[in-house]
Amino acid sequence: MPEFRQNPITREWVIIATERARRPDQFVHKEKPKELPRRSPTCPFCLGNEHMTPPEVHRLSGPDGWDVRVVLNKYSALALEGEHWRRSEGLKRAAAGVGQHEVLIETPEHGMTTAQLPLPQVEKIIRTYKSRYFAVSEDPRIELITLFKNHGEGAGASLEHAHSQLIGTPIISPQIRSRMEEALRHFDELGECIFCRVLREELAEGTRIISQNQHFVSFVPYASLSPFATYIFPQRHMASFGESQDAEIRSLAWILRDMLARLYYGLENPDFNYTIRTAPCENRYCRYYHWYISLIPRLTKVAGFELGSGFFVNITLPEQNAEFLRNVKIPEPAEAAAQ
Repeated sequence: MPEFRQNPITREWVIIATERARRPDQFVHKEKPKELPRRSPTCPFCLGNEHMTPPEVHRLSGPDGWDVRVVLNKYSALALEGEHWRRSEGLKRAAAGVGQHEVLIETPEHGMTTAQLPLPQVEKIIRTYKSRYFAVSEDPRIELITLFKNHGEGAGASLEHAHSQLIGTPIISPQIRSRMEEALRHFDELGECIFCRVLREELAEGTRIISQNQHFVSFVPYASLSPFATYIFPQRHMASFGESQDAEIRSLAWILRDMLARLYYGLENPDFNYTIRTAPCENRYCRYYHWYISLIPRLTKVAGFELGSGFFVNITLPEQNAEFLRNVKIPEPAEAAAQ
C-alpha cells in the first residue's frame, strides 16, 4: 500500500507510491555518456579562452595557468552595482535586484565531470567555495549566499564544461526562512538541533546510509521527494558552511566526489542539481540550524498534481535507492592507483 512520509526538517509530505514503484536499476540511462574533447575552441571556460569570459574575481593557479577560476556571470540574475532598497505600496513589496552572481569553473579540462576529477582538484573546488563565500558575505547588502551546481541540460546547465555557481542575495528566501523557523521551533521545544537528531536516527537505523567518513555522512532521506535524492550532512554541528575546517573540507571533497561517482557509474551520468543549504549570514553561529548539501538527480518530472497540491510522488523506495548506490562499483581513482 502507498504511504505518506513527512520530512521532519521541511515538514513536507511525500507520497511513496509503493504499488507503482520502479526498481532502482530502471533509472539507469540507456545512452552512454557523451564523450567530450579535452578542449573546445568555442567554450568560454576552457584553458586559453579566458578572454571569452566576464572579469575574473578569483583563481587558483596550476601548472598550465589555473586549476580553478571564478568569473562574474555573463547573464547575471542580479546587478552588481547599486544601493539596496525596499519599497511597500499596500500589499505590494519590491526590493532592489542587487547582489553577486559568480561562476566557478571547476577544471581547465572540458571533458571532465566532477565525478571524474582527482580528489585534490575537488578539494580545490570546495576551498574556492569557502573563499568566495567569505568574500561575498563581506558585502553589507548580502543576506544569503547560495552555492549550487547544475549538471546537464535537464538540470538547467547551459554549458557542458564542469562549473558551479554562487549567488548572493539581499533577501532571505521564504524556503530558507521556513527551514530556519521549523528548526527553531524544534530547538525551543526539545532543546536540540533537528538536523543532528535526523542524522543520529539515520545512522542508528542504517538502511538509508550510502557512505560516510570521519566528518560527513551521505544518505537518502526517509521522505525523499524524488528517486535517489540525497543529503550530505556534516557530523559536527555547524550552521554555516563557512565554518568548515581544513580536515572537514578534505572529507567533504571525498564524500561529494564519492556520491557524484556513484551517480555517474551507477546511473550512467544523469543530470542533477546540488545545493549547499547554509544558514543566512546573520545566523552563522546559531545553535538550531545545521548546513547540508541537497543532491537531486533529475530522473522524473514534476507534473500537475505536484504543482497543484504541493505533494511530491516518489515512485521508488528510499531504502532501495540507498542500497543500490551503496553497491555501485566505483573504479579506483587515478591518484590511488598511482600510489
